[in-house]
Amino acid sequence: MSATEQVEKRSVEKEPDHHPYRRPKDAATLILVDRSAKTPKVLVGKRHDKVVFQPGKFVFPGGSVDISDNRVPAAASIPKELEANLLKGRPKIAPGRARALAIAAIREACEETGLCLGRKSDGAPAKLDGAWKPFGDAGLLPDPSGLFLIARAITPPGRVRRFDTRFFTADASSITHKVDGVIHADAELVELVWVELGSKPLADLHPMTRKVLAELESRLSNGPLQHDAPLPFYHFYGGKMQLDVLG
Repeated sequence: MSATEQVEKRSVEKEPDHHPYRRPKDAATLILVDRSAKTPKVLVGKRHDKVVFQPGKFVFPGGSVDISDNRVPAAASIPKELEANLLKGRPKIAPGRARALAIAAIREACEETGLCLGRKSDGAPAKLDGAWKPFGDAGLLPDPSGLFLIARAITPPGRVRRFDTRFFTADASSITHKVDGVIHADAELVELVWVELGSKPLADLHPMTRKVLAELESRLSNGPLQHDAPLPFYHFYGGKMQLDVLG
């Protein structure tokens, strides 16, 4: 079987769907984009081959919203247009939850890649601990002002892990701090790679992630990102994948 055939086979393999119903957890993913060259590049990380979920796969940093995401001070409010986009669709969420989703995307990116989107705080540096300690050590607060929402997707029922994921993107110029030593042989992500859109490594991404990436590529081809673009919302209803457009 050729490498292309192997990729195609893996992309259509059905994930187990026999698990009891689980309510999806709010989650956020951040796709960092470098547009300094003619063909944009996105940052992907290779997962450790011993992890349970998607071992050895290239992924974008992301994970569940944490309680600290609701409490940490930020360098700026999320843009009103971004908040409005996050409030679209069902189930409905409060504005505070919208902010937490955007902040979670920044935290997960910093935790998993060591790349932090922040800004110097006015006045005395905030004393941040836990997952936010790298920001506090650098005198930074998370800065969600450069985030854009690209899509939303809810994991189908019956999966062992279910997430209601908002996919954000931000330009690589938003990275203001790098934490050394985050990527290594025993970490969750063992390698970071900037990959051109449309290149072979991206063909092996999770099928839903490829859909989101195609949406991002389409939007990038139309010039600067805007908050008023239609937002795809992937979810299951009646046993079938549904695509709604929020906007």
